[in-house]
Amino acid sequence: MIFDILTLFPGMFDGPFDESIIKRAKEKQLIDIFIHNIRDWSTNRHHTVDDTPYGGSAGMVMKPEPVVACIEEIKSNRKNPRVILTSPRGRKLTHNIASELSQHDSLIIICGRYEGIDERVRELAIEDDISLGDFVLSGGEIAAMAIVDSVSRLVPDVLGNAESALADSFADGLLEHPHYTRPPEFRGHLVPEPLLSGDHEKIRKWRRQQSLRLTAKLRPDLFSTVELSKEDKKLLCMDNEY
Repeated sequence: MIFDILTLFPGMFDGPFDESIIKRAKEKQLIDIFIHNIRDWSTNRHHTVDDTPYGGSAGMVMKPEPVVACIEEIKSNRKNPRVILTSPRGRKLTHNIASELSQHDSLIIICGRYEGIDERVRELAIEDDISLGDFVLSGGEIAAMAIVDSVSRLVPDVLGNAESALADSFADGLLEHPHYTRPPEFRGHLVPEPLLSGDHEKIRKWRRQQSLRLTAKLRPDLFSTVELSKEDKKLLCMDNEY
């Protein structure tokens, strides 16, 4: 899968894509990430990419010419690309949206900056708007990093264990269950007995119960959308841990 990121600040991406899972995915040639400086598509000698907004107001607006030129050139060299703008008006990034985006052969991600981008860029070239949430960032670079990371995990063979993505929080609409490792006792706190039992069915039910309870407690908005099975209802009603 190919990710093309269009930005005014390419230096922000030095480091984040050269560590851990993303680094290994690039080394295995499972994904490619290309960072494009939008200024390279500006046609004036000062490489201007922004201007004052019509109608007046504070701040600057990203000009349409270099952004659209950059998108069109990259798009002509990609198969089945999806053109995304990081912006506050976008769909809030979720696991389901990341899964949807992972079905494309390539993503072209435009990082918004300043007061925003000339609306004609959206009209001419943008196919999707994605937001991280209801808060303000200085620009879309961090959002682009989050999109690449969340989508890359769903590309086949990127994760060493394919079941890892299936068990992640939100993959089934629930928060993930708690995790423990050695030692079995730490400062008086014990690992729950089911995890030490060696009984795989008991472990499965404990993990499901904990996911249900955590989601109900911490994310009731998510829990309200979950279709509970008979077993789920039974696990929720039990007084103690399974």
